[in-house]
Amino acid sequence: MDNSETAVVTADDLVRARDRLLAPGRRRLTGESLREALVDLHEFWLTAHASQAGVGGPGGGVALVAVGGLGRRELVPYSDLDLVLVHNGHKGVDAIAEKLWYPLWNSGIGLDHSVRTVGEALRVAAGDLRTALGLLDIRHLAGDQEISQRLVESARQAWRSGVRTRLDEMAESASRRWARSGEIAHRVEPDLKHGRGGLRDLTLLDALSAAQLTDRPSAEVEEARKLLLDVRTELRRVAGRPRDVLRAQDGDEVASALGLQDRFALARAMSSAARTVVYAVDVAMRTARAAVPKRGLGVFARSPLRRAPARRPLDEGVVLHGAEVALARDAMPSRDPALLLRVATAAARSKHPIAAGTLARLADSAPELRQPWPREARDELLALLGSGAGLIDVVEALDRTGLWGRLFPEWGAVRDLPPRDAAHTWTVDRHLVQTTAHAARLVTRVSRPDLLLLGALVHDIGKGRQADHSEVGAALTTQIAERIGMWPQDVATLSALVRHHLLLPHTATRRDVEDEATVRRVVDTLGGDPVLLELLHALAEADALATGPGAWTDWKASLINDLVGRCRTAMAGDPLPEPEPLDPRQRDLALAVAGSGRPDVLLDAGENTAVVTVVAPDRPGLLSRAAGVLALNSLEVHAASARSHQGAAVDVFTVSPRFGSLPDVTLLREQLTRAVDGSLPLADKLTAKERDYGGPPQDPPPPRVLWFDDESTGAVVLELRAADRIGLLHRVADALERSGVDVVWARVSTLGSTVVDSFALTAAGGLDAAGRREVERAVLLAAR
Repeated sequence: MDNSETAVVTADDLVRARDRLLAPGRRRLTGESLREALVDLHEFWLTAHASQAGVGGPGGGVALVAVGGLGRRELVPYSDLDLVLVHNGHKGVDAIAEKLWYPLWNSGIGLDHSVRTVGEALRVAAGDLRTALGLLDIRHLAGDQEISQRLVESARQAWRSGVRTRLDEMAESASRRWARSGEIAHRVEPDLKHGRGGLRDLTLLDALSAAQLTDRPSAEVEEARKLLLDVRTELRRVAGRPRDVLRAQDGDEVASALGLQDRFALARAMSSAARTVVYAVDVAMRTARAAVPKRGLGVFARSPLRRAPARRPLDEGVVLHGAEVALARDAMPSRDPALLLRVATAAARSKHPIAAGTLARLADSAPELRQPWPREARDELLALLGSGAGLIDVVEALDRTGLWGRLFPEWGAVRDLPPRDAAHTWTVDRHLVQTTAHAARLVTRVSRPDLLLLGALVHDIGKGRQADHSEVGAALTTQIAERIGMWPQDVATLSALVRHHLLLPHTATRRDVEDEATVRRVVDTLGGDPVLLELLHALAEADALATGPGAWTDWKASLINDLVGRCRTAMAGDPLPEPEPLDPRQRDLALAVAGSGRPDVLLDAGENTAVVTVVAPDRPGLLSRAAGVLALNSLEVHAASARSHQGAAVDVFTVSPRFGSLPDVTLLREQLTRAVDGSLPLADKLTAKERDYGGPPQDPPPPRVLWFDDESTGAVVLELRAADRIGLLHRVADALERSGVDVVWARVSTLGSTVVDSFALTAAGGLDAAGRREVERAVLLAAR
C-alpha cells in the first residue's frame, strides 16, 4: 500500500482507504492481489487500534483473533469482519471490546464479534456447527499470542475428537443449504457462497481435512476455490456492496475483469469449478464416514479383529464393498475392455457411488476402446444408458475423473456449456444425461430402445460450435455410432434422429397440425420412416422433460400426439382427418353475436391451459384487440385461429396464465367490448403494464422475419423471431391487419426471453415480393 493508504487513523479512514482500493484506476488490483491488499489494510488498522484499546502483549491475558474470510486471508470487498476477543478472565475485557467495536460500527463496517474465554468458545462450538467450523480458521492478530495458540490447538483437538458425532449434522446442514440455494453449476444466477459447489462447501472440505479424515484438497479443487473467490471479489466490486448471487446483468462485466470473453464463458468456467467442488465433497463425505468408527463399538472399533466390510458380487469383476462399488480383487482393467462400463452400470443400477480408488485405478489402467467397440462394451453402454436416474451421478463421477471423455471425446465441446436461454435448467452436458434418464422410462413405447437411448445421449452434442447444432450433431453422431460398432442402417437412423430432433416440437408449436401441408412436410422430411417418427416422438418428450419446469405440458403433448397420429396415417396411405369444426357452443355463440352485434367470450379451463373463444361482428382488427385484452390479463397466448360463422368472426386462443389464476370471464367480456368499440386504449394500457413490470427488454437482439411457402394450405407463413415483451402479439397482429393481410392462424412459441411467432397469412391477389417487404417492415417495427 502507498502512503495515502497507510495513513489510516480512524475507522472512517479505513473505509476511505478501502474505497480507494476498490475504485477503478491505473493501478487497479484484481483477484488475489486485491484480497491480500484488503487483508493487509484491515489488519493494519485492527492491530494498531487493538493496542490503543488496551489489548496488551505477551502475558496480557487478552488476544484479538480473526475467523472467517479475514482469518483465511480471503477477505473479499465489503465483507463483514469476523473477530473474537479471547481472554483468560481479564476484568477489563468489556471496556477493551467497546473501544474496538464501536469505531467499526460507527463507520458502517460490518462486524460479527464475540468476547469469550477459551473455555466459553469451545462450549459454544460444541453446540453450534457454524462456530466450530469458524474456529478452524482462527488467526492471531494482536495481543497475547499464547491465548490465541491455546484456542487454536484446543479448537482443532475438540474438532478431531468430536467429528464422529457431527458428520450427520454437517450433511444435513449442507443439504438444507443446497435446497435453498441450488447448484452453482446449473443456476442462471448462482449463489457463490451458499450454492452447491460454492465457498461454503470448500469450508466443509477444509474441516474434514482438519479432522484428519481426508487428504488436503487437491490442486484442481484449489483452482476452483481461486476462481470462485475471484468471481465473488469482482462481483462485489461491480455491485459496490455485499452480494453473493451473480446476476445475469453483471456477468459480462465480471467476466471482462477476469479476462474471459463474456458471461457465457464465465458461466462455463464456474460450472466446471462448482462441479469439481461437488464431486470432491461427495467423495470426502464418503471417505470420512468410512474412516469414522461406528457408534457403540468403543475401543473395539479400531481392533485388528474387526471384520472388514463385506464384498458382494455385482457383476464380473465388480463388487459392492461396504456402500461403494469397487473392483473385485482379481479384476484386471488392462485386459478387460468392458470392465469400466460394467462398473458404471453396476453403480447406476444399485444407486451406489463408485469408490474413488476404483475410479483412479480405471483411469490409470483401463484400455482405450478401439473402433469398433467389442459387442460386450456396446451392450454395457446400452445397459448403463437404460438405468434411469442412477445414470446421472455415475456419468458425473466418470466425467470428473476423465473417463467419460475417454469413451466420448466429442463430449468436451458440451462439458459445462451453459444454455443460451433461461428455459433450460441444466448445462448442455447435464441436459443430455437428464434426457437419457427420462428416455429410459419411455423405451417400451418404441421398437428400437437402443436407438432412443443413444439418440437422447447425443441429441445436442453439436452445441458449442459455430454452426447449426442439429447438422453438426448428426455428423458427430455418425462418427460416434460407427466407433461403437453399430450397423450402417442403424448409424443412418441415429444420425437422422439427431438431425431432426426438433422437428416435431417445432412443427407442432409453430404450424397448424391440422393442415395437410404441415403433415406432408414432416412425412417427406422423415422419408416416410415410421420407426424414425416414433423415436422422434419419444425423444421430444424426454428432451422437454429434461429442459426445465413447464417445458412439457399437456397442451404441447397433445399437439405433438396429434401431429404424430396424422403423420402415421399419411405414412400408411390413409386419408387425413378433416380439421376440427367449431363446437356447438362456439357456433351458438357466433349466431347470438351475429344477431346482437355485441362481442362475447367463452372461457374453458383445462389442467395447464385454457381455451378462450372470442366472438365479434366480422370486421378487421379482432385478433389484435383480443390479443391485447388477453395480455392485459397476464394471459400468455400459445395458439390462435381465426374463423367465421354466420357473419361473426370467431377467434380461438389457447392460453395459460403467466402467474396466478385465470381472470373472470365477465371482466374479459367487458374489456373486449370496450376494445372493439375503441373506448379501451389498449396501446396505452399495455405500455403502462410493461412499465410496471420493469419496462421493455434492455438491449434486445434485433427481431427477424422469415417467410415459408408451401407450409400452409392456401397461405404463406411469416415467422417472427424476437425478444418477448408484454403485448407483442397485439402489436404484431395490429401491424398485420393494417397491412391488409388476413391472419388464418397464429402460433406462439416462447423460449425463455425470446419468442418465435408464426402467422399463416392470406391477401387478396396474393403476397408478391413487394407486398412481403411492406408487411415485413411493419412487423419488424411493431416488434422493436
